[in-house]
Amino acid sequence: MKSRIDPLSVTAMAVTVVSISATAPLTAFASASPLAMAFWRNALGFAVLGPLLLLLRRRQVARVVRGERRLLRREQWVPLIFGFLAATALALHFAAFMTSTRMTTVAMSTALVATQPVWQALIAAGQGVKTSRRTWTGLSLSVAGTALAAGLDIQAGGTALMGDLLALLGAIAQAAYTALSERARADVSTPLYSTFTSLVCGLELLAVCWLADIPLTGFDRETQLSLLGLLILPQILGLGALSFVLGKVSATTVSVVLLLETPVAAFAAWWLMGQNFEFATAPGLLLVIVGVIVVVTSDGAEQAAAQQGQHGQHGAEIPPYPSYAPYTPQLPPSPHRHGGERDPRVDWARHTGVDSPTVTLTYHGAGAFDTLTFRRPLPPALEGGEPGDDHPTTVLTHRDRLR
Repeated sequence: MKSRIDPLSVTAMAVTVVSISATAPLTAFASASPLAMAFWRNALGFAVLGPLLLLLRRRQVARVVRGERRLLRREQWVPLIFGFLAATALALHFAAFMTSTRMTTVAMSTALVATQPVWQALIAAGQGVKTSRRTWTGLSLSVAGTALAAGLDIQAGGTALMGDLLALLGAIAQAAYTALSERARADVSTPLYSTFTSLVCGLELLAVCWLADIPLTGFDRETQLSLLGLLILPQILGLGALSFVLGKVSATTVSVVLLLETPVAAFAAWWLMGQNFEFATAPGLLLVIVGVIVVVTSDGAEQAAAQQGQHGQHGAEIPPYPSYAPYTPQLPPSPHRHGGERDPRVDWARHTGVDSPTVTLTYHGAGAFDTLTFRRPLPPALEGGEPGDDHPTTVLTHRDRLR
């Protein structure tokens, strides 16, 4: 889609960056255990956003309650398993990232966890996806920048180095969450999937806190204010503004803008806690950000070039369904079905890939609602839907928006 950057979109992007950037400094500012902070952030977020998310699919929920449609069909068990694994990866992301903010500087923590697209590209390469030379260049820059920025911590050793490693683990876990979500989202709407993963993530963190005997109550005033800030800023404002922005600005552009999280978080840490920025790490952090930008923008540039090449060929074939689409229907013999129903390949072809599927845009648990999904048609006996519900007769693309 074409970006429509107007003053309102710029404001929303600024709110998104500032809100999401608050995660690390607010966690470092509190005195409670980072694992307790991670649990309460998910628990409070689920309590506030869960009913809203379910409300967005109230007719779907009503059909389930009335027994017109089974909640879990046989083909939904596999997405459910992937969803559980994705929620586990998200819990690991919260535990590792939020702990790293106490062990290293906020600037290092946020910069290293922002390398998520780098690890996501490596996961895709491991799954057999062709990786371009430009992407490998971005990967190399990010790795070199990480080593350069962490040089001081490597020399000092101790908790700072462990914090850097935990931040990298948080980035890897976030990339794993995204990859698993692409498999889990085959037949689950975005609001229900977000509610499910938040619930499972919170329960897993609760179990860890219980086993480790980490107190979840009796916090001081600073911790209480930090928890309130985590709920209002990244969980509510960040999520809402991110969903709004993705309706107007390409996902690639938003991904690049969100890299401003590192300097904004570093400034917030200086303002809240007087945490000084280590200028010796600046060249490495800058190299990390440049590498991530190269990785984020490489897919869009290559797909745009491929699209131009296809437009230059007369009668170019419609691109096939992606490998992760859960169902490939019987295709009609002509571009249009009887009764004016469109060939689903036409709808797939209209998604150029320049605006990449925004399921990849998940920052510290604030996943966008505006997500490209693929849906399997319901059996005739289970359809019985209402006008405007999601029960297509073919695989289509659909965008869930926060209304």
